[in-house]
Amino acid sequence: MIVDCHAHVFQHWDGPCGHPSTEIHLKYLQKVVTRPAARAFRARDGQEIRPTMLFRPEDNTWAGLTDVRFRVGQHGQLAFTWEGEDYYVQYMPVAMQDIVCPPEQMIAQMHVAGVDHIVLQAGGGYGAMNDYNAFAQSQYPSRFTGLLNIDEATAHRPETLAEVDRAVTKLGLKGLYYAHEMSRHGYVRNVDHPDFRPFWDKIAGYGLPVFIELSSTPDYDRASFIANLAALDRVIAAYPGLRWLLVMGPPVGHFARSGAWDFPAEVERTYARDNVLVEVMFPISWGGVWDYPYPEAQALIRGMRDRWGAGKLVWGSDMPNVERFCTYRQSLDYVRRYCEFLTPAEKDRILGDNVAEMIGLG
Repeated sequence: MIVDCHAHVFQHWDGPCGHPSTEIHLKYLQKVVTRPAARAFRARDGQEIRPTMLFRPEDNTWAGLTDVRFRVGQHGQLAFTWEGEDYYVQYMPVAMQDIVCPPEQMIAQMHVAGVDHIVLQAGGGYGAMNDYNAFAQSQYPSRFTGLLNIDEATAHRPETLAEVDRAVTKLGLKGLYYAHEMSRHGYVRNVDHPDFRPFWDKIAGYGLPVFIELSSTPDYDRASFIANLAALDRVIAAYPGLRWLLVMGPPVGHFARSGAWDFPAEVERTYARDNVLVEVMFPISWGGVWDYPYPEAQALIRGMRDRWGAGKLVWGSDMPNVERFCTYRQSLDYVRRYCEFLTPAEKDRILGDNVAEMIGLG
C-alpha cells in the first residue's frame, strides 16, 4: 500500500475557505508567499522578480504585510499590485486554471500515480480546513484520512480547545496538523509555552498523531529554526506517548548545503527520538533548483536511512502544489524507482507502512 502523508483538498481560494472572512484568508496566503520556493513574475512581460514588496523586512508578523491589493488569480497565480504594476507568485501549477481542488480531483491524481491513500494536511493558507477535510474523509474513507488544524497561537483559548473537541468527537478527524503559524499574533508564545499545556494534554488524551511543520521564524534563519526545534523537543519529551511526524523533513538550507547532512548535536537528538518520524519530501522545496529524478535528494534520503533507518522515514508529496515542479507520479517515482539503494522492504516502510501504522490505517 502506498500512502501519501502530505496532500490537500480545498475549496476555491477566492473566498474565506472556512476562515471568518476572505480578508483573513488572503492575509494567510500573503504571508505564505513572502518567502516562497515558488517563482514570482511581473505580469506585463514575465520578468522574474523577488516578491520583497509583499512585506516590510523589519517586521515578520502580519503587521508587516504591505497593502498590495493581494488577490487570488487564475492559472495557479496569487496576484498583487505594487506602485501601479501587477505581479504574481506562481504558487500552484499553471494548469490549475482556478485554485480549487475537490476530493474527486485528488482521487483522479491518485489513480494515475498509483497512490492508495492520502493523509489530508491543512494550514491557514489552504483555509480553516476541519470541516472540508472531514467532508472528504466521510465521502471517501478508503482514500482519505483527515487532520485537524487550529490557530496555533490561540491554543490556550477555550474556543480553540473546544474546536479540538469538535474536530475529533463530531467530525471524526484522525490527527493534528500543526503549522507553527505564529506570525498572525506576533510570536508572543512558542510551541512549548506553559499556556499551551492544556492543549497538548488534550491532544495526548485523544492519542492523536501530530504532524508538525516547524518554521524558521521569526528571523527565517538557522538559529531561529534550531531554537524552535529545541522548544518542540521539550514538548516531545513531555509527551513520550505521542507520535510526531516532522513535516517537510530537515531543512536542506540549514543542514545540508554541502550535499550531506550535518546536524548539531541538539538537532540530531530531536530527529533521533523513538517517537519521531521524518517526512521525505524534496521536490516541493528544491524542484525549482534540482532536476528530476533529483539525485541530490536521493543522496539525502540515503543519508537519513543510514542515520536513522527506514522505519523513521515517511514519504509525502504536497499535492497539488508540487505539480508546479513535477507530476504527482514523479514526486513518488524519484523514491520508488530511483532510490536503488533502498531494499523493497525499506521502500514499503517509507512509502506507506510507517505512516499507516501512525494513523491506524488497517
